[in-house]
Amino acid sequence: MPARNDLITAPIASTLLAFALPTLASSVLQSANGSLATIWVGQLIGPDAVAATTNGNLVMFLMTAFVFGFGMAGTILVGQSFGRGDLDAARRVVGTAVGTFVPVALTLAVVGWFLAPHVLSLLGTDPSITPLARAFLKITFLALPAILMMTMLMMTLRGSGDAITPLIFMVLAVILDVALNPVFIQGLGPAPEMGIGGSAFAMAIANYTALVAMLLYIYARDLPLRLRGAELAYLRPDLSILALMLRKGLPMGIQMVVVSGSMLAMMRLVNRQGVDTTAAFGATQQLWTYVQMPAMALGAAVSAMAAQNIGAGRWDRVGQITRVGIFYNIALTGGLVVLLVLADRQAMQIFLGSGSTAVEIAERIALLATWGFIPFGVTMVLFATIRANGQVIWPLIILFVSMFPVRLGFAYGLQGALGADAIWLSFPAGMVATLAMAALLYRFGNWRQANDMQVAPERPPEAQPSAAALYTEAGPPGAPTGGRCLHHDEIEAAQL
Repeated sequence: MPARNDLITAPIASTLLAFALPTLASSVLQSANGSLATIWVGQLIGPDAVAATTNGNLVMFLMTAFVFGFGMAGTILVGQSFGRGDLDAARRVVGTAVGTFVPVALTLAVVGWFLAPHVLSLLGTDPSITPLARAFLKITFLALPAILMMTMLMMTLRGSGDAITPLIFMVLAVILDVALNPVFIQGLGPAPEMGIGGSAFAMAIANYTALVAMLLYIYARDLPLRLRGAELAYLRPDLSILALMLRKGLPMGIQMVVVSGSMLAMMRLVNRQGVDTTAAFGATQQLWTYVQMPAMALGAAVSAMAAQNIGAGRWDRVGQITRVGIFYNIALTGGLVVLLVLADRQAMQIFLGSGSTAVEIAERIALLATWGFIPFGVTMVLFATIRANGQVIWPLIILFVSMFPVRLGFAYGLQGALGADAIWLSFPAGMVATLAMAALLYRFGNWRQANDMQVAPERPPEAQPSAAALYTEAGPPGAPTGGRCLHHDEIEAAQL
């Protein structure tokens, strides 16, 4: 069996970067896949079809946001289990996650297929594109189980220290999706001509194929999180583990709702500025998607690495991981910010055209607001470390305060004095406020003692505790952990 990343004893700087880069590549691929699929739909069907796919993509975003929080909880639980050398506990977490979300995802797919028209009505879909949107959304719901399970499994694999396997199968899903879009949209070869539904069908085939291939790969390579024999009983959800995932995952999922709600409120302000400003802001958002990717990837890497070290009782390394993550974020995000500011006109013209009056507006937005992603990146690292020990409520409170009272208060309150610039400056204002509060929480908060996600030491089978007893209060930094860390050769031996 090939060696995996040792997140507990290996050099921090090189290991963190090596772990973050595959996650970053996965994020870039996901965004590029969405862009390419939109291009196929726009070129082969038309702009109405592009508008129709927006409804399906919004539903997918909300569903993925729902599973994101639970995936993060699974990442932390698996990471702490690995850090303590308790492979059995990690597998119990995966079994409960899969056993819970397979029936939930299948139910959502069936219900969504029949309720698609009502969902579109709730979204306020324009009647002129409702038939197209319905055709796309119904098949999108069929793809939902594969997408949600892919998301969950990839996040738990990263918790175990494996960032390569998720990347491999993200590449597979993207290649299949991009290649199959024109096949099913136009009915090339033996494929049926499905129009806009063909784009969703291509997405479904790509994700189901990648999911099955990833499961086969996990078992063929005997990766640590596979379930065999008596372990298959772990697929029956353990209520104590599920309750813990709900308690910790729900606040992290709500954070996505908070961010979305804040952006909807901001869009009301933006739309009041006119069509050109709305177009300029849309183009800027496309570029911001890529600017924030290093922060997101490093945040995920820091969370997994910190969780394993917390589980192993290596609090001396947790602080170092945080500092290295902050350094990398400033370097990578800062570099992208500088690049965007220097090449903003050329970048905006890609989306707006060289003769559009919206280009100058977009340049102004980028100049005033893009630098805020540097403090945003630092915040992502601080929050990732804090969440790795189970503290999820305070990050949610901080995010709510910075998104609504701070950001919206700045935008609305100063618009009379600053005009539209108040909207653009509110973005870095909110990000700086988030960083200030996150730094105070990291430095003075009790998150180091507030863990209820740490896994107890592995015991002989005859002395195994109930699942409810696996999760104990963590001691403060420097307290005895009562366990030990298994090195890779020991972990591999435990699987034989």
